[in-house]
Amino acid sequence: MSAPGPKDVLHRYLTEGREAVLWKLEGVGEYDARRPLTPTCTNLLGLVKHLAIVESGYFGEVFDRPFAETADWFTGHPEPDADLWATAEESREEIVGLYRRAIEHSDETIRELDLDAPGRVPHWPAERAEVTLHQILVHMATETHRHAGHADVARELVDGTVGLRRDNDNMAGLAAAQRLGHRERLERVARRAASD
Repeated sequence: MSAPGPKDVLHRYLTEGREAVLWKLEGVGEYDARRPLTPTCTNLLGLVKHLAIVESGYFGEVFDRPFAETADWFTGHPEPDADLWATAEESREEIVGLYRRAIEHSDETIRELDLDAPGRVPHWPAERAEVTLHQILVHMATETHRHAGHADVARELVDGTVGLRRDNDNMAGLAAAQRLGHRERLERVARRAASD
């Protein structure tokens, strides 16, 4: 059996990040999916909406393969951060469906183009605007995992659910009660360090 090629590896990491973000929405009510959980208004459904829009742009218009549903999205939505939250009229099913369709479109681009296929990111500085599929795969895998981390913290704030995947909480084997004791210990350590 041969080792997977670089494109397959990058695509796998991107796919794992996508799955992690979508998993964070499972079992969460409408209010908790939408409410701002940090001072910067991070919310679970908004993260999915954001990723749908940016991913479809990076794998769409950057390679002259626009995704019709989000083409020129930012031009049509001039309100700052409109991609980071869901309106009351936008259903969860609509946003998750948009993300899944954007993923299908992106995956088609990834399958059809070589890693060295050229593209252009119009909103990047001119000296960095000329890119390859390889660069965009790295960029989107990184961005998706960054937002998966945000979603992980947001979901933990909602109901304590943590982890990378449903079958792997990635929490070093600490049970909830142990984590509570560990949290109290870290709080004491932080207070002691701050008072020294």
